[in-house]
Amino acid sequence: MHPVRVSIPSFRSENNSMEKGYTVFKIDVLMNGRQHTVEKRYSEFHALHKMLKKSIKPPEIPSKHVRNWVPKVLEQRRHGLELYLQTIIMENGVLPKIFLDFLNIRHFPSVPKTESCGSFDTESEESSKLSHQPVLLFLRDPYLLPSANDTFSNVVIEGVIHGVFYPDLQPR
Repeated sequence: MHPVRVSIPSFRSENNSMEKGYTVFKIDVLMNGRQHTVEKRYSEFHALHKMLKKSIKPPEIPSKHVRNWVPKVLEQRRHGLELYLQTIIMENGVLPKIFLDFLNIRHFPSVPKTESCGSFDTESEESSKLSHQPVLLFLRDPYLLPSANDTFSNVVIEGVIHGVFYPDLQPR
């Protein structure tokens, strides 16, 4: 199972005096136990679909043209878009960077220069994949030996440091 889950629980219609009305879809994204919400218009889904076609074979997206704006039709579109996102996740072991950007998911590219990674406008095959970077965290400097008055010294760290850096030194 993929660590990313998405659902589109709702939508709302927006009316603006500058342009004709449109629908905004609320996308709930759950990744590694953390949830956030993203709101997207259908036109943004359509732009994502066009970009994804450059790197993967995405599933069919619900029709761009809706004959009427009755709630039942919009509910069918909501369900179709939800299925679209879920299918992309299920069918791709490695999610394209453009897809992660669309869902506002942080990713850590595997290329050394992060500023050279593709953006929404420019995509390269190498930088469009999610990769996992190993991370090692020490609560204190692992290269310093415990102080002599430390009665509960870390035997494992001390042994590793002695073995790696001082192989000829006898333990105390």
